[in-house]
Amino acid sequence: MPLRIIYFQINEAFAAQTLACAKDLNLDINKLNVDGGAIALGHPLGASGSRITGHLVYELRRRKAKLGIGSACIGGGQGIAVMVEIL
Repeated sequence: MPLRIIYFQINEAFAAQTLACAKDLNLDINKLNVDGGAIALGHPLGASGSRITGHLVYELRRRKAKLGIGSACIGGGQGIAVMVEIL
């Protein structure tokens, strides 16, 4: 059974990068960075992962949703992601 991911948080290092990820992954942009990304909310040095994860958990609880994914790019073409499930 496929997972039903409700919200996505992508580290918005650059607006074009976020749009390219949304297009390549066929994400619903209405479920992506629903309250803004790093451009709107900030890109705290060394704490972007914490901001993304915290905001994802907040949104899932606020909207009574169950599953979400947060991701961030890392220099050198790497990346990291976390899936959060509210029980």
